[in-house]
Parts: sequence; structure tokens; C-alpha cells
Amino acid sequence: MNEIMAIWADWLKPSAGLPTVQWSILVAVAAAVGHLLQRYTGLPKVVGYSLVGTLAGLAGFSGAAWPLQGIALFLLELGVSVVLFEAGGRIALRWFRHNPMVLVQSLLEAVLTLVCVYETMRWFGLRPMVCEALGLIAMAASPAVLSRVVLDTRAAGPVTERAMVLSTLSTLYALTLVSARAGVMHRPPASLTETLYPVAVVLGLSVVVGALLALVLRAALRVMSPTSENTSILLIALIAAGTAIAANFGGSAPLAALLGGLLLKQLNPRPWALPRQLGATASTLTMLMFVLVSVVAAQAEWNQAIAGLVLAFVLVRGLAKIAGVSAANWHSGITLRQAFWTGCAMSPMSSVSLLLVSVYATSSLTLGPVIAGIALPVILLTELLGAVVATIAVHRAGESSKPWKPRAFTTRPGELRG
Repeated sequence: MNEIMAIWADWLKPSAGLPTVQWSILVAVAAAVGHLLQRYTGLPKVVGYSLVGTLAGLAGFSGAAWPLQGIALFLLELGVSVVLFEAGGRIALRWFRHNPMVLVQSLLEAVLTLVCVYETMRWFGLRPMVCEALGLIAMAASPAVLSRVVLDTRAAGPVTERAMVLSTLSTLYALTLVSARAGVMHRPPASLTETLYPVAVVLGLSVVVGALLALVLRAALRVMSPTSENTSILLIALIAAGTAIAANFGGSAPLAALLGGLLLKQLNPRPWALPRQLGATASTLTMLMFVLVSVVAAQAEWNQAIAGLVLAFVLVRGLAKIAGVSAANWHSGITLRQAFWTGCAMSPMSSVSLLLVSVYATSSLTLGPVIAGIALPVILLTELLGAVVATIAVHRAGESSKPWKPRAFTTRPGELRG
């Protein structure tokens, strides 16, 4: 694409610049491929988006330089923030009071994932700080991928809800710890107070921004209809503003959005159909986010040593998620079989993980490239295969209301194709 565009560069003068043309074409192709892939294979559309981004990245698409910065970084943060705001809005804190084992499940699977990935990477001879960073990145599942799988499979049930909650909580832990630890990577070992202080700062600033976001939206919902398109515009605009403010003042923009959605749910417990309200704007932003993640991740260098590390990382992380959820399943409200499929559904990694890697890449010029060299291929692999595994888990748990079978040749005459 870059070579073709270079031929036209002398006379093609788009108002927004040549990269806008490239990204517009890429997103359009991703939308078509995602739709066709779902129709012909029954896989979620996110697999098609990721495949297009992967092929573009492998072909040398230069529209997303690493490490991310400027408008590309802001768009990724905004897309993640919108997804996490929605994910936070699904969680009612009252649930944890009635079923505290869900929190135990969340903490156990997150800690077990961190420890297992850390020890595995140490076994391969990596430096302790690199192993710690990879372990923290591994904690975060992907609410973005899982929510798209749930939407495309029309899934509902205990496995679906538990997987979404646990993925959101693991993301909360990872965002807080990575944002705090990345800034002190090169400092000597400190006391417990000095270690917890950065965590408190990041979490405190994010709570303040998230609370302001929730309060403003709560006030808006008193006078505006939840189904109005103006409410959707207000919501996205406020999340964008919160993203910029949190990032500039030392907090975590995605974490602030997640906490904002969580607090809004407590202030406004009445259910409201957030995905429908956000509409096509949020869908386009989410699609762009998946394409961007796979384009960047596909540009990582592969060799035999990296391939072994990546496969070990993915395998150990997946087993740790399943083991953590299953081990704390006692009195959690789901069966052991459902706990197994819940752990499988938490296998995807995507945009949140890429943001975490970007934090390390900009915080350390020495350790950042090492962390990214391993984490980026992992993200690419788990975004593609994780979406497939999550789809299988939802269907095997019996929670999809949409049969998994191709529809390309099943449309009857006069019937519209969806």
C-alpha cells in the first residue's frame, strides 16, 4: 500500500494527510473481512479485524510507529477507555457483598498468573525486572475482545458474566500496578511504603477523574434520556476529556474510565443499554483499536528463541487462568465445569496489554525493547487465538443463543442477510 501511495503522492493531497487515506482503507477492508469471516466460519468479527491488521503489519504498513505516541496513542487510550467504562458499568459492588468468593477467584487467578509467568520467564534466564513486567502484563485479560465475542455470539449466562467481571477486575489490577511500577523500574529496592506510594498516587488520581466523570454523567442522566443520541455524544466526549486529563496529571486514563463506569453503576443502578447508546461511533473506534493493536504487534521481530518464549508464555498464562478460577470455585455460584470454561474465556489479550507494554517502552530505553519483543508477539497470538478459544468456551458452556454454523448459503430467497 505504501509503494502504491508513493506513486500518487505528487498529486494526491488529502486535507487530513496520506496516513488518513491509508487508515480509512484499512479499516474499511477490516470491516468487510470481519463480516465475511463471521458469515462463512461463524467466528466473531474481531478475528477478521485482527487478521487484516496482522497482514498489514507483516506487509510493512507504516501507519503505526512503535512506541505509540501522539494521535495513535490517544485513539488507543480512548478506545480502551470506552470499552472499560462499559465493562465497569456492568459490575454492581453489592454482588461482591453477597458472593465474596468472586473476589477471591479474581485475586487468586491474577496472582497465580503473575507468579507462574514470572517463574517461567526466569527459567528462560530473563532479568527479574523484565519477568515482573511480563507477569503484570499477563494478569490483564481483554474485556474488549470478550465483549465482542459475547455480542457476536449473543451469549448470556453465568460463564459469560463471570468471565467479563474477572477480566475487568484483572485489568484494574494490571493497570494500577504497571502504571505505578513502570516509573520506578531503575530505582534500587525500596521499603514497603516507597513501593506502595506510586500505586496510591496512580489509583488516587484515577479515582478522582473517574468520580468526576461518574458525577457529571449522573447529573446528565437526570435531565437527558438514556436512549438519546445526544447522551451518547456527551458520554464519548466526557470519556475523551477524562482520558486526556488523567494521562496529563499522572493517572491512568483507562483506569479512570473503568472506575468511572463502576461508580456510575453504583450511583445509577437502573440498567441502561450502553452498547446501543454508544452506537456506530464507538463501534468504529473499537474496530480501529483492534486493527491498530494487530498492526503494531505484527511488526515485532520473530526468531526461534522468541518463539519458544512466546509459546511458553501463552501456555502458562492460559493454564494459570484456568487453575486460578477453578481453585477458588468453592461456593462461588458456578460449577467446576463452568469455572473451566470461564478460565478459557479469559485467554484473550489485546488493547489493554498493548497500552501496558507502551508504558514500559516509554519508561525504559533499555528494558522496554526487551519487554516489547516478547509481549507484542504474545498479544498478537492471544488476540487471534484467544477470540477463538473464548468463542468455543461460550458455545461449550451452552450460553450462546446463536448456533455456530456458517450462514453464507442458508439465506432463503427474499430474506435479508444480517
